[in-house]
Amino acid sequence: MTNPAANVPLPPAVSVLGLGLIGGSLLRAAALHLPTDGWSPSEQTRAAAAADGYRVSATLDEAIERSAENNALIVLAAPVTAFDGLLRRIDAVAPHSRLTDVGSVKVAVADQVAGLCPSARYIGSHPMTGTQYSGWPAGSGGLFEGAAWVTCLDEDSDIEIWAEIAGLALTVGSRVVPADAPSHDAAVARISHLPHLLALALAQVADGGGALTAALAASSFADGTRVAGTRPELIRAMCEANRDALIDALNDVLGILGVARGSLASTGSLVKITETGYAANQRFRVHSSQLTDIELHADDDLVEQLLSVGLAGGHVVGLDNSGDHLLVRALYPAED
Repeated sequence: MTNPAANVPLPPAVSVLGLGLIGGSLLRAAALHLPTDGWSPSEQTRAAAAADGYRVSATLDEAIERSAENNALIVLAAPVTAFDGLLRRIDAVAPHSRLTDVGSVKVAVADQVAGLCPSARYIGSHPMTGTQYSGWPAGSGGLFEGAAWVTCLDEDSDIEIWAEIAGLALTVGSRVVPADAPSHDAAVARISHLPHLLALALAQVADGGGALTAALAASSFADGTRVAGTRPELIRAMCEANRDALIDALNDVLGILGVARGSLASTGSLVKITETGYAANQRFRVHSSQLTDIELHADDDLVEQLLSVGLAGGHVVGLDNSGDHLLVRALYPAED
């Protein structure tokens, strides 16, 4: 596999429904490689995207019809609270569509697709990237460079569609992390959804300190509260849709903070939280340097192999569709 990029499978076209930060960035990035079409419920957003030179459908039905004509991959890039309406229209207009989404929860969306658009060829996905800003102007074609892009699999997954979505993610610069939907939701509760709540709490604590506190705030405070600038309805949409996993994460962090508070109040010591947290941070940072190159073949229980790669902390870095079977190149934790 000398040049994986030359034979990466890709969808024939991409249709992005929702042109905010993630959807707008994906339209920009995908348009460099594939025929694309976009749609937004906002006339202002559609006009802005069209003015920037992108093909945009005037109505949702037109976007879905175009996707059917082009055999396009439809990407749900609206807030998850809008998915019901989108899926009902897809089922009515083009029920057998290639379909993915970029929502930050996967179990709930998979259930929605199964109930509302059951004939779609669906693979859930989630690019782990973003900023605190939103809307078409906030988007960037480089947003996905270096990002982890989760692709969800189970024993019934359509590998052909998975490969096209994974190929698209690789083509726009991401590394592909295969995972099952429940494992994804449990993980993002801890490294995405919980940080949003902690940022909001930190912002409120600082606000209670008055004008002097605001005047003294520096980089550690700015880093810790950056995502508190995200629109509240977007935070609610992703966090409330992942309630059970987020409650587990909140229980853990409240327990850690409770022990720290108790120790500080009784002995004046913060040894446990500082040393344990520092060690956890170091383990987190060295992980990527301990991966080794492996190859996976489509005729060898590929779904199970891919899930094992993701669960172990590895990721897919290349696909080759030139031979009789799909060949996958991945980075996997090295043996001790």
